[in-house]
Amino acid sequence: MNLELKKFRDIDLADPFFDSLKSDYKEFSNWFEKKAAESAYAFYNDDGDLDGFLYLKVEDGVVTDVTPALPAARRLKIGTMKINPHGTRLGERFVKKVFDHAIFEGVDEIYVTVFEHHGSLIDLLKRYGFEKVAEKATSNGTERVLCRVLLSPYTGVVKSYPLVRLENERVYLLSIYPKWHTRLLPDSILKTEGADIVQDVSHTNSVHKVYLASMHGMSNLKRGDVLLIYRTSDDKAPAHYRSVATSVCVVEEYRSIHSFQDKSDFLEYCRPYSVFTDPELESFWATKKYPNIIRFTYNTALKKRITRGTMIEQCGLDGSAYWGFLPVTHEQFMDIAKRGGVNEDLIVH
Repeated sequence: MNLELKKFRDIDLADPFFDSLKSDYKEFSNWFEKKAAESAYAFYNDDGDLDGFLYLKVEDGVVTDVTPALPAARRLKIGTMKINPHGTRLGERFVKKVFDHAIFEGVDEIYVTVFEHHGSLIDLLKRYGFEKVAEKATSNGTERVLCRVLLSPYTGVVKSYPLVRLENERVYLLSIYPKWHTRLLPDSILKTEGADIVQDVSHTNSVHKVYLASMHGMSNLKRGDVLLIYRTSDDKAPAHYRSVATSVCVVEEYRSIHSFQDKSDFLEYCRPYSVFTDPELESFWATKKYPNIIRFTYNTALKKRITRGTMIEQCGLDGSAYWGFLPVTHEQFMDIAKRGGVNEDLIVH
């Protein structure tokens, strides 16, 4: 399953994938051809068929072609977003890409116009805090205008994604071995200092994750707890220099492996968001080796990796403690986040 950033001219407008868009919008073909030199995300399934399309553009100023008009602001417009529903998590992956761009471009709001009959898309966007703010009447019919204020007051882990609330929440460092980290979270951010997550089109760059682990203390996790992901050393040099903080995530749910009725119940829960293969999950179920299961949101990556050495010597973490699962103070977390280039607007105190 491949997500590619391609020029419009390199995407086949004659593909049957676009038939519904041509039906909804009489001007779609002309619009598409005029965008020849611009870029959009195209998703191709394992058979090479086009299964998803996402076009984004930044707008500054008043939006006057909707009622009521939207006041002056810097906005990211979801110009076109279509997904063929096959039970995949492509919609959520596109949502992640939308928010990545919004943060990268420093916009105030994200908005999209969508016809009422696209109920699944509307429901998806509402999950992430989009609300109807206006209508757009055209010769094609009347569309809803859905908007999400990026830094609106915090209302929940998913509705306020990608915001991270510290107030009344606990922070933990969670260590992950490199082989799992590569599958779970995009590693492109580790390869080049200052690289931005917006460049990442890997299948791992999605909103929700499920991870299994065995560290003591994890059973205390609750919804809203903040996780500072720590990739352990790859053994190419001492951990002091090679183990690094990479990402900020927020817990959606903690489950014990013993809370599932049977293997099928366990697999149904883990499969959609897990980085583990079916044989691996079946082995985990059989052995109960990793009893702690956490589902969490992947909120932001650190633009600059922060080493174990820096966290001990400059951020005050205890070098003699066990770093598998380690409580971190709000002050320590903010120090690490700032050093890692995290957008401080995303942190709600």
